[in-house]
Amino acid sequence: MRPDQTLVTLQREGTRITARTSEPFIQEAATGASEREHQYSHLTTPLRQRGLACTVEYGLSDYIVRAELPDGSALIISPPQEPATDHPPGYPESWLVTRGHPDDSTLHEVIYDSEPDGPQSQYGGSVPRLLAAIDARLDLLGLPPRPEPRRLAQESAADAALHRAGFVPVVLFRERFHRLPSAMTNLVEQREMVTRAFDMLQAEGFDVSCDPDLLDPSRPPPGGHGFSLGDRLGYLSESIQSAEHTSEVVAALSELTAPGDGVLQRVVESLITTADWWEGLGEPVDPHYANRLRYITKKLDSYALEIRSMRGDLAARHHPDKVLVRVDRVAPEEPAGPRVAAALAVSPTARRTTPAAVPSAPAVPPALAPARPSSAPGR
Repeated sequence: MRPDQTLVTLQREGTRITARTSEPFIQEAATGASEREHQYSHLTTPLRQRGLACTVEYGLSDYIVRAELPDGSALIISPPQEPATDHPPGYPESWLVTRGHPDDSTLHEVIYDSEPDGPQSQYGGSVPRLLAAIDARLDLLGLPPRPEPRRLAQESAADAALHRAGFVPVVLFRERFHRLPSAMTNLVEQREMVTRAFDMLQAEGFDVSCDPDLLDPSRPPPGGHGFSLGDRLGYLSESIQSAEHTSEVVAALSELTAPGDGVLQRVVESLITTADWWEGLGEPVDPHYANRLRYITKKLDSYALEIRSMRGDLAARHHPDKVLVRVDRVAPEEPAGPRVAAALAVSPTARRTTPAAVPSAPAVPPALAPARPSSAPGR
């Protein structure tokens, strides 16, 4: 795991399969650090950010992490030692965290135990759960917190990938994660969904930790990684941001508001179809959801008509407002660009302007790349 990578952990927790996203910790300079130290940096870095001195030492049969506390005691973060297990360095199938003092044999505290018979056994080798338990104990000991993490764009991208893969978001008081639908109990179907999420997350550049038993190795590797429909519509925002004439913004809005086949019209149609399909699922609550979706869709359709009307008002102006602002700021000795020259010409229709570096949104969008594998299940 690179220090700037977001880690997504796919794992079974009791009867459910979850996906937990961990923000990358700020990597400290580690000049001269051993390879073994780097293999445990996902543990030592967050602890050092809380002011603890950490070392990676060899225990009975495997490496452990030792973190010195201000009162002279120490945390020992250990994978299974007796018997030893075979696992990638730093990623065992369970953890044991204890606190002790070299000069006080009476101090022996078990902070976290996810071994098979431990109270946290359902979390197995989960690193996020391990760090959360350690942080909670350090808070009680009065250690200063690490800098408040900020929600990164990477984490938002992980949410989008999990959303497209079919996972359900769960937001609780002190945590947020994703899980597979509770009604999805078929193991084959679960492996298909987890494998799909695994491939999509890796394609997005995330570091993904997953129990191999949750993956379906028989599924073929994914093909080329394309763009989602939302990504493919991103060119509209880019063209509006770089627009120098109202006609360029109108062209982008026209893609959204065109009657019949505009983006907003297609969204309305999709939601209406979804409401009709949902109503026939057979559960007592389904008609409520279907009617609520129709109500929201009716509002959206009304807003789409209002936006279409506003687009018409903007089209009627047909004025290079942005260009005029830029002309005012051009120094006298600086030649005006081709768009500016065209705007100032007596008859701008007599010649064509040089294409800008960023093309404006055409009335008909160009051929787009195939959608990412989200539109059809498969690895």
